[in-house]
Amino acid sequence: MNPFQTLRFALGGLAANKVRSALTMLGVLIGVAAVILLLAVGNGSSQAVKDSIEKLGTSALTVSSGSGFGGSRSGSAGATKPLTVEDARALADPSAAPHIESVAPEVTTSQTALHEGTSHTVAQVVGTYPAYFKASNSKVAKGDYFGNDDVLASRKVAVIGATTATDLFGTADPVGKKMVLGGTPFTVVGVLAAKGGTGFQDPDDVVVAPLPTVQNAFTGFGSVSQILVEAKSSAATAEAQSEITTVLMGRHGIKDPAALDFRVSSQESLLTTQAATNKTFTVLLGAVAAISLLVGGIGITNIMLVTVTERTREIGIRKAIGAPRGVILGQFLAESTLLSLIGGGLGVAAGLIGSHFTIVGIKPVVIPESVVGAFAIAVVIGLFFGGYPANRAASLRPIEALRHE
Repeated sequence: MNPFQTLRFALGGLAANKVRSALTMLGVLIGVAAVILLLAVGNGSSQAVKDSIEKLGTSALTVSSGSGFGGSRSGSAGATKPLTVEDARALADPSAAPHIESVAPEVTTSQTALHEGTSHTVAQVVGTYPAYFKASNSKVAKGDYFGNDDVLASRKVAVIGATTATDLFGTADPVGKKMVLGGTPFTVVGVLAAKGGTGFQDPDDVVVAPLPTVQNAFTGFGSVSQILVEAKSSAATAEAQSEITTVLMGRHGIKDPAALDFRVSSQESLLTTQAATNKTFTVLLGAVAAISLLVGGIGITNIMLVTVTERTREIGIRKAIGAPRGVILGQFLAESTLLSLIGGGLGVAAGLIGSHFTIVGIKPVVIPESVVGAFAIAVVIGLFFGGYPANRAASLRPIEALRHE
């Protein structure tokens, strides 16, 4: 019997039990689609986080303070010195930190904004210096930034994010208009270009205002939340990080590098941490999806065993008239492989179609290798799990098979 005849008989066998065959293919379809989609979600999540980090600027460094940021400290939590505006000024000294381009201390809070009866709770109100915009790679789409004169005069001006602009002003141009933020009137001088991103906090739901204005209205003139530092270039971030550590150790009276009360984070370190986390996350998702494929393979075994039992008499007749063992084995292997081939093909189609939709707030990014791998594994599963039923059919003795009712 040539391969075309084997294929024809296999198709005939599957067509004889359409519902059973369809349900078996469905199991493989779900397994393959799950592998493609879950790995795509993991990859999409990784890409979204990577894009968000890179949007902060490749030469940006973030200095944070507080317990838990500096590794093991021998002192008590009460001895920790918070970051201050004076710390930021010290970092901006070219003689102490020649590899630093600019420094922007930040205070953050959350306030409710009002405009002509419309209310919107702003997720993040940032008080800072004009250097913040370049260091954080924040560009204006309308209007302009506030300047150093606005900081010195503590003017009530603000640059708002795209989400804040839409929720508060609708389709109107916010530039030049007034809004009341936490009871304090502000004039909008610019609207930031949308950054986008995924996660619990929208990076475009922000109001940026001069540091002393925000301190006077909301946070008080105490410590700052963090200090955003821009190195002179991406190649100079290591030197800038070392200079930050040296300057702040001197200002905070720290002698032991293992007892820091601050932490300096670079985009590179964040990307490295994210990549390691995402690898674990993707492996976990792939393992979960692989279970679906395994279940599909077990389904193929069960269906083929039932098929062999139902067609025992047919097998006996074929062997009685001279059909060799290889022909019987080939036919049932062909049937199980066809089940996985068709189910796998439909699963690939379902996975690719599903990847065009946003899943749990994440835009899936398909990994080509996962498509090829999932389909190949589905075919191998058909051969492997169909092997036992096919071998059982080929091993039947003609006399016993003919006697089967």
